Amino acid sequence: MVPPQPGVLESPAVGQAFRAFVARTTDAGTRGAAEELTLDALPAGEVTIAVEYSSLNYKDALAATGQNKVAASYPHVPGIDAAGTVAASSDPAWTPGTRVLVTGFEFGAPRWGGWARYARVPSAWVVRIPDTLSTFEAMAIGTAGFTAALAVEALARNGTTPDSGPIVVTGATGGVGCLAVDMFARAGYRVLAVTGKADRHDWLRMLGASEILPREAVSLANEAKPRPLLPTRWAGALDNVGGATLEALVRGTQIGGNVALCGLVGGADYRGTVMPFILRGVGLLGITSSNTAMPVRQHLWQRLATDLRPRHLADVARTVPLEALPDEIDRMLAGQAFGRVVVPLA
Repeated sequence: MVPPQPGVLESPAVGQAFRAFVARTTDAGTRGAAEELTLDALPAGEVTIAVEYSSLNYKDALAATGQNKVAASYPHVPGIDAAGTVAASSDPAWTPGTRVLVTGFEFGAPRWGGWARYARVPSAWVVRIPDTLSTFEAMAIGTAGFTAALAVEALARNGTTPDSGPIVVTGATGGVGCLAVDMFARAGYRVLAVTGKADRHDWLRMLGASEILPREAVSLANEAKPRPLLPTRWAGALDNVGGATLEALVRGTQIGGNVALCGLVGGADYRGTVMPFILRGVGLLGITSSNTAMPVRQHLWQRLATDLRPRHLADVARTVPLEALPDEIDRMLAGQAFGRVVVPLA
């Protein structure tokens, strides 16, 4: 895939119009569409970024449709990711023309985000893009890849290595999941990818999955009184689902193994038992990407540009213009999306 080339950097001026995706609430509900904004509409912040690419994440889909109180108010510009160049800055640490990215914090939720040609943010949120990554590649990775990298590093730090045994990745066709399959496989792990999408099995194997598991094989949803421990089947896991899937993962993890949790698409409730923790020493590792400290962000983005760089970004990411985002949002909320959607703004 050859990504579209970004436009020439323009010096922003008050009153200058630019394209953005704006979600608005009416009597018919909350929906978004492409329209024009001006720079004076942007929130306060030290750094104005000329955005070249953003991406579509599950939280963006919620913000664009008024769900879960993700956005603080409407109208709202979603987009929890953005990559581009500094257009203006009152902080001398960020000079115009510097290539930067923003993910997490309050960007896109609840604050206005990256689905616009220009975004304005606090300077403390800004990360310099490593020289070996393009702005397109930075957004093909985005929050999803950053979250996956946090999990890869957390599992290794807590003793789950490629020699420990297989790693389960749930929600494997989603943004976090597919990039995690790629990263774990690149790092030498044997990856068990969990998905309900039969048409994505070959795609997941191409990304590095050694085995494909159906969703029901890693779930306690149909068990009213599940056993406190299950036969050990894996050394660790990255769970994007939560709920009954997390219950099965923890109870089936081997002695000294670890489960990294970063999602809740299957539910926020957890019927826990202490047995896996006190009898097998299983570790449950929480992964938060939006609240990650800046030194960790800088460290991980360097790894994402080098040893953790996904090998199959061209097979994972595709571009979708602002005007086509409503259909992509509907597909994501219906559970029909896969891979990464990159949004060109330049």
